[in-house]
Amino acid sequence: MENRYWSAVLTVLLALSAFPSHSSDRDREGRLVEEIEANLFDGEVISLLPDGKTFAAVEMASQTGTARGAVVLLHGRGFHADWPENVGPLRVGLAEAGWHTLSLQMPVLEKSAKYFDYLPVLPEALPRIDAALAHLKDQNISPVVLLAHSCGAHMAMLWMEQHADSGIDAFVGIGMGATDYKQPMRHPFPFASVKVPVLDLYGEEDYPAVHRMAPERLDLINQGGNALSRLIVSPGADHYFTDNSDQLIEEVSTWLDSLGWD
Repeated sequence: MENRYWSAVLTVLLALSAFPSHSSDRDREGRLVEEIEANLFDGEVISLLPDGKTFAAVEMASQTGTARGAVVLLHGRGFHADWPENVGPLRVGLAEAGWHTLSLQMPVLEKSAKYFDYLPVLPEALPRIDAALAHLKDQNISPVVLLAHSCGAHMAMLWMEQHADSGIDAFVGIGMGATDYKQPMRHPFPFASVKVPVLDLYGEEDYPAVHRMAPERLDLINQGGNALSRLIVSPGADHYFTDNSDQLIEEVSTWLDSLGWD
C-alpha cells in the first residue's frame, strides 16, 4: 500500500514538472530595471500600474517642443526597455525627431527561454500595453504609434488579436515572425483586421522565418487596406540591427514622416 502511495505521488510530481511556469520572471525583470536605472542618460524611469502590478517604463518627452504624437515601444525577448542595440537608441532618436516616447519593460523569462516558453507569458503584456495607452491618453498626447520588435511583436500582435487597432493610430513591427527551431508561430498575424497604417520592417540579414513569412504578412496588411502601409527590408541589417541603430531610426522616422500627421 505504501509503495502504491509513493508511486502515485511521484506520478503527480512528474506530471506537474512537465508543464512550464505560466508566470514571467519578476526577479529577473527587476534586475533588468536596475540595469536601466544605472545606465539611463535620456528620459526617466516611471512606474505604471495595470491590474495591481506595477511595471517600469522609460518615458522621454519630445525634444523639439510640442510632441508630434507618441510612440509606445516594446522590446525583444529577454531584453529591457533601453536595450543599447536597438530600442534604446530608437526611443531617443524618435524623441529627438519630435515624438513623445514610452518604452515599456515587457515580461521576461530566464535567458535560455525559447518561443514556446514565452507563449504562456504573452498575455501578461496586454495590460501593460493598455496601461501605456491610458497613460498617454491622460496626457492628451496623440496620435499614438505602437512599435514592437521581435518577441515584443508577438505580444503586440496578441493584443491586436483582441483589440485590432483600437486606441492606436499606426503600428510598426520590426523583425516579425521570429521564433525558434521547430517552434512555429501559434498565433496568426492579425493584420487583415488592422485598418491603420502598418510598417513591416526587417533586416536583409534577418532570421529565415521572418523572410519566409513576409509574403503572408504583406498579403494580410494589404487586406487591411491602408494605402500608407509599407513593407521595408533594411539593407545589411540583422534581426537586432546590430551596429545599425542609426539606420533603424532613419527607416522608422522616414515612414512616420510619410503619414503626414504634421
